[in-house]
Amino acid sequence: MKNKRITLSVCFTLLISITFDALAQQKDYPIQPVAFTKVHVHDNFWQPKMEVNANITIPYVIAQCKANGRMDNFLRAGKKLSGDKMSEFPFDDTDVYKAIEGASYSIQNKKNPKLEAYIDTLITIIGAAQEPDGYLFTFRTVNAKKPHEWIGAKRWEKEEILSHELYNAGHLYEAAVAHYQATGKKSLLNIAIKNADLLAKTFGPGKIEEYPGHQIVEIGLSKMYRVTANKKYLDLAKFFLDVRGPKGDPYNQAHKRVVDQHEAVGHAVRAAYMYTGMADIAALTGDTKYLSAIDDIWSDVVNKKLYITGGIGATGAGEAFGAAYQLPNMSAYAETCAAIGNVYWNERMFLLHGDSKYVDVLERTLYNGLLSGVSLSGDRFFYPNPLASMFQHQRSAWISCACCISNMARFLPSLPGYVYAQNKNDLYINLFMGNTSKIVLDATPVEITQNTEYPWKGAVNISVNPEKTADFTLRIRIPGWAGEEASPGDLYTFLAKKNTPISISVNGKSTAFSTEKGYAVLSRKWKKGDQVSLILPMETDKVIANSQVKDDASRLVLERGPIVYCLEGPDNKDSLVQNIMIDKNAIATSHYDEKLLNGVGVINIPGKSTKRQLNSDSLLVVEQNVKAIPYYAWANRGPSEMTVWIPYEQSAARPQPAPTIASTSNVSASLKNKRMFSAIKDQYEPADSKDTNFPYLHWWPAKNTNEFIQYDFASAQTITESKVYWYDDSPWGGCRIPVAYKLLYKKGEQWLPVETTGPYEISKDKFNIVKFKPVNTTALRMEIQLPAEHATGVHEWAIK
Repeated sequence: MKNKRITLSVCFTLLISITFDALAQQKDYPIQPVAFTKVHVHDNFWQPKMEVNANITIPYVIAQCKANGRMDNFLRAGKKLSGDKMSEFPFDDTDVYKAIEGASYSIQNKKNPKLEAYIDTLITIIGAAQEPDGYLFTFRTVNAKKPHEWIGAKRWEKEEILSHELYNAGHLYEAAVAHYQATGKKSLLNIAIKNADLLAKTFGPGKIEEYPGHQIVEIGLSKMYRVTANKKYLDLAKFFLDVRGPKGDPYNQAHKRVVDQHEAVGHAVRAAYMYTGMADIAALTGDTKYLSAIDDIWSDVVNKKLYITGGIGATGAGEAFGAAYQLPNMSAYAETCAAIGNVYWNERMFLLHGDSKYVDVLERTLYNGLLSGVSLSGDRFFYPNPLASMFQHQRSAWISCACCISNMARFLPSLPGYVYAQNKNDLYINLFMGNTSKIVLDATPVEITQNTEYPWKGAVNISVNPEKTADFTLRIRIPGWAGEEASPGDLYTFLAKKNTPISISVNGKSTAFSTEKGYAVLSRKWKKGDQVSLILPMETDKVIANSQVKDDASRLVLERGPIVYCLEGPDNKDSLVQNIMIDKNAIATSHYDEKLLNGVGVINIPGKSTKRQLNSDSLLVVEQNVKAIPYYAWANRGPSEMTVWIPYEQSAARPQPAPTIASTSNVSASLKNKRMFSAIKDQYEPADSKDTNFPYLHWWPAKNTNEFIQYDFASAQTITESKVYWYDDSPWGGCRIPVAYKLLYKKGEQWLPVETTGPYEISKDKFNIVKFKPVNTTALRMEIQLPAEHATGVHEWAIK
């Protein structure tokens, strides 16, 4: 390949164009994304969110990285700061890399000399922490007296399990490429090249033959190859895939060779990154053997393991995919990082196949399960993204494992790069948002402008301005939700068929169009000033799940366009939503409320709330207006009840419980997290001790300690019985039933043991009942001895 160079005094955009034009002669995706630097977003939905990310989230993440020891890790490794105290996790270095990546993207969208100068300082600190041969891993280089237990005695020793050395490298490479493309500076790229050269020298056939425990280095190496054209980086990325399995663990997708994997298993973030890497390397090498594997895995996910929000990873046990159709709501994990990985993966699948179904999944994830990961203020975050809550979920200012926070910071400024794609004279319009873009087709450069109030309204006006009159094809995505497809496959379906047609007009005249792979195909001789109008039927839809998803039986979801809606306490009667039912035939109305949650579309629909009464089996049923808001905007007003899936049959409803002595008492406990307190008196009976579909209280990670929970009554009560249902998530979790417990009642200022009439039973999967001689008291306390090696938890504590 002819080497081309240009001085930085010339527009850097030209340099990047030359670099990638040269690389384009090599194998690559048949369809190419239009770089986000060429797409300038100016709408009322995404532009404000990108500005919040640039002005609030990125500076906040950088400040938190500094406050939480991330910068000190590099300073200590580079001997610029004394001591060997490190932050909590060996992968904490990646938060700094992701912050640099996000800042680099942001700088390309809007110049920020102050931020750029600070990033230069960070890069100098990172460079000082790099060892002479290119090794860069602060937790080892600092040479602590008591090294972190995950890193092993020598380099790479625990890479396949815990060390994250290659994971750190992958994020370094992504940051380096982003910084180079944003600024033209090679300072971080040179650090990355030095490290990647070390990896190429160290790993490979006949060298160290290990796979990355946490995938992403494959994606990073592919990006390094694109920028440098150094084939050894691509070869190494392929090696890291081919060396996986078959004797490893499903947790990190090493139980089989990657080409023999056909179901999504294990840690969802690792999986999505690996599938993305497989697509990259298949495209760049022309070796298609990975494709049947990731095609099958994609079908497995969208037909059996995808949340209606686009989230993936059902269970907190291993942050992993569950079994087919295992999609719990209250305990849904759906990690923010996994949603971002799902976007990466589906974009690659589209670039390989040119089918809109992949963009349908991408869009669903983007507007719902991904966007929910950051607050409207830009400085509060979700790690898991549950689909139901009873006050126990709240956005966090920071999380010790901060991967999701730094991932949001880097993803949002890259968003414009998902709007368009091209293949010779085919121009794909994938996402709808107000923007202006300049795209070079084979026939002519074209300026495309979108004006739209999407996702609240379905009209999209597209101005097409080719530099010269020319023949080319617009391929405009027709979202599955606008037709008959709630989601690709049969996991989700509409309750009712669509009645409103999709219309397209060119220069004011309605035009018939054919569709290919979900795209409206408009082939013609385009000239300056041509106008295309797309009208999508923006109606309120009711969606139901496949009958095999037990958690969603007799329930529906409200959707409007790409937006999934939820019910949240602050908008509904008595701040309750778990007790609401909606008839399948109820008619919804919608409007835009500019004063609510920074401006959102709102759905109103008639419904009913149910309530239990004392000493009666009959329910009190009240007609009420039900209000729904976009799922992504929930939990911006503090903890509350929330649900995405709404019952339409009595059997699925959860009536508001009748008041009891326990439910009306004040809870205290030997816990700092008061959000868990109400769980023990919410009167929801679990299916078994490991059930996570309802809130529970736990002392994890404490073990071998004495703990307590306590009820204080408004007035003295006569008590004769206690019922406790223990939380025990064995064999994989950290909680077990206790070694022992006892009950004490308050008499004056003393705590006295109750006089039991039978033994204290301690069993799983049932209420443990203790009867005792009547006591008249204002408070009851349970003292609990935790097991030597585990914590304990409580689902429910009822008293008579």
